[in-house]
Amino acid sequence: MAVTEESLAKDIAARFEGTATATAPAVSAGDWSDNAAFEFDSAFQTKIAALAVKDPIFVERTDGLVRPEYFENVAEAALVSIALRYYGRYRRLPDTVTLMQLVKDDLRAKVIRPELLGEVKTALKRVLTTNIDDRDYVVDQVATFARHQAISGAILTSVDLLGRGDHARILELVRKATEVGAADFAGQYDYAERIDQRAELRRAEAAGEIAPRGISTGVRALDKLLKHKGWGRRELSLLMGGPKVGKSTGLAMFAKNAWLQGCNVLFVTLEVSNEILSDRLDACIAEVPMSELSDRIIEVQERIKLAAASAGKLMLHEYPTGTFTSAMLKRLIARYKAQGIRFDMVVVDYADIMAPNRATDDPRENSKSIYVDLRAIAQEEDLAMLSATQTNREGAKSIVAGMTHVAEDFNKIRIADIVISINKTEEEEKRGEARLFFAASRNQKGGMTLRIQQDLESMIFVKRVTGIE
Repeated sequence: MAVTEESLAKDIAARFEGTATATAPAVSAGDWSDNAAFEFDSAFQTKIAALAVKDPIFVERTDGLVRPEYFENVAEAALVSIALRYYGRYRRLPDTVTLMQLVKDDLRAKVIRPELLGEVKTALKRVLTTNIDDRDYVVDQVATFARHQAISGAILTSVDLLGRGDHARILELVRKATEVGAADFAGQYDYAERIDQRAELRRAEAAGEIAPRGISTGVRALDKLLKHKGWGRRELSLLMGGPKVGKSTGLAMFAKNAWLQGCNVLFVTLEVSNEILSDRLDACIAEVPMSELSDRIIEVQERIKLAAASAGKLMLHEYPTGTFTSAMLKRLIARYKAQGIRFDMVVVDYADIMAPNRATDDPRENSKSIYVDLRAIAQEEDLAMLSATQTNREGAKSIVAGMTHVAEDFNKIRIADIVISINKTEEEEKRGEARLFFAASRNQKGGMTLRIQQDLESMIFVKRVTGIE
C-alpha cells in the first residue's frame, strides 16, 4: 500500500534491484512505431497514462480505446501495458506496490529492456504524481481520437470497396466507425464470460499472490470475519451504538490502523475539533492515557514521529455539526487528488450529523440521501467509507443492538454494506469490555459477536479480542 504516491515515487530507484535475465520478447521504441499514435502532446499523454494506471473507472469507460502502442514515450507505454494486462486478468488495477513489482517482473523477463530501466523509473514517478482529477474530459478526448482513427481507417478501406461496388460493406464500416466511443454504461459485466477471471482471482488470493483489497482493521480476528479481510473498498461500513459507547473512538482507531499500514486516510470530524481528535490519536498511537499527554510530552512526540516514518497520509478536517455535505466531501477529495494524494479510506464522524445536498421537509429522505451519496463516493473513488450511526432508545437499552434498533431511518441498514453494533452492559463497561455484533451485512454472514477488551482512557477501542461467538 502506498504511503503517498509522491513519496513512494521518490524512493522508486531503491526498489529496482537485481533484475535477472530471461528470453521473453522485449519492448523497444520501434515496437510502437508502426501503429496509430495519440495526437496529443506529451503532457496530455502522461495524463492518459496516469489514468490508465490509477483509475479503474477510466479504464472501464475507455475499454479498447487506450493501447500501449499509441504512446510516444516507450516507458509510459510499458506502464500502461502492465496496468491493462493486470486489469484484464483481475478486473482491477494494481496498487502502487504491486505495480512496481510487476515492472520488476517485466524487467526480469526482458519484456522491458534493461537499458530502459532509467526511463521507466522516471515515467513511474511522473505517472504517480500526475493530477487525474479531470477524468471525464480525458475520456471524451480519447473517445474523439479513437472515433477519428476509426473513421479514417474506414474511409481508406472504402476506396477499394467502392471500386468493387460493395456499397453495403462501406456503409457497415462507416456505421461501426461512428459508433466508436467511450462506454456509456459503466459497470457492464458479462457474468458467464468472466468466470475464468473470477476463478483466477480467487486462486491468486488463496495462494497469497495478490493481497485482499480490503483495508485492514488492524484487528486480526475482526479482519478474518470480514469478507474483504478488512473494510471493503467501494463499500460503506458503519459502527452503530448508543451515546458515549465509543463510536468515535472506534472510528479514530480504525483510521489510525489503516494509516499505520501505509494507507492514505481522510478523517472528517463533525463532532469534535481537530485538536481534540489529534489528542485522541496521540493517546491511541502512544498508548498513553489522555490525562497523561501533558506529563509525557517527549515520549508521545517520539512515538508519533516513529509511527509516521512508515505510515501513509492521515488528513483531518473539522466542520461544524450539520453543515458538511457529500458534495463538499467530493470537492475535498478532488482537491487532494490534484495534489497527487488518493485516499484509500475516508472516515466521517459521523454521517447522522451531516447535511443533505438538498434538504427536504422529510427527515428520512434527507438521511437516505446522505447515506446513498456516501456509498456512491466510495464506489466512484474506489475507497473504503467508514462512519457511524446512533441506535434508537430501545437499542441503547438492549443487551445486543440489532438492525431494527437503528435510529430514525431504516434506510441506513439497507444502504450500508455492513453494520457492526457496539454493546456493553454496566458490568462489562466497568471491566473495560464490550461486544461487537454483526448486526447487518450485505455480502457475508452476519450474527457473529466479537468480545473485546478496551482501554478507552488511552483511546484504544480494541486492546485485544477475548472471544468469538
